Amino acid sequence: MEDGGSLGGIETVHWGAIVAGVGGGHSRRPVGLLNGFGRRRVASYNRPMAKLYFYYSAMNAGKTTTLLQSAHNYRERGMRVAILTPRLDDRAGAGVVASRIGLRADGMAFERDTDLQQWVTQDLQANGPLGCVLVDEAQFLSRSQVWQLSEVVDQLRIPVLCYGLRTDFRGELFEGSQYLLAWADEMQEIKTICHSGKKATMTVRVDEHGHAVQDGPQVEIGGNERYVSVSRAEFKKITRGEGRIDPAQAPLPL
Repeated sequence: MEDGGSLGGIETVHWGAIVAGVGGGHSRRPVGLLNGFGRRRVASYNRPMAKLYFYYSAMNAGKTTTLLQSAHNYRERGMRVAILTPRLDDRAGAGVVASRIGLRADGMAFERDTDLQQWVTQDLQANGPLGCVLVDEAQFLSRSQVWQLSEVVDQLRIPVLCYGLRTDFRGELFEGSQYLLAWADEMQEIKTICHSGKKATMTVRVDEHGHAVQDGPQVEIGGNERYVSVSRAEFKKITRGEGRIDPAQAPLPL
């Protein structure tokens, strides 16, 4: 079932190594294949519809909430998932994925030099089949890591769902987002709204007075106190120094 809404927009998949059978058939048993030395190696997957997905947006659109909902949907159906998150984003603690509305889950914290294909392969060997791989803050992936995730899809046939920002506070692409936009099978915008009432597509970094910050490193971890999502028109206005934006946002009454 491709693009099944019940699994957060992802196809249902089947676990099993492709093992030659009588008459050219295939079994779907969760077994390893024999390598040239007669030893078992990691099982391959009969998942012809696995894809690399990129869900992108401006800040505070609910990317992490959507990721955690997808993880819940898989687990509710007895399917194991792997949640990956960059170690540099430690606002909720290293390896913890947390949304603004209070949902949270433990994940694997990775560095810029972590080989993600190797990690997934080792996880399969140690823990068995995966329903999907979920990546939070995917804009911080390196070019090599995006390619490694594409190999998880193409070689291991496991769906990979990446969630992240498209552009930084200067309106420029992050490295991870650049290559996800280039190589993902499917891309979808997660929408949010600007204070002007228009769709927010850009993110402004602001100082304590609500004025746009236009200098500094591309990566500076922060939340509502540092970043505001705005429309392109508002982005141009605030970066020209015309006015200010209050970064404070009222929490939901949950």
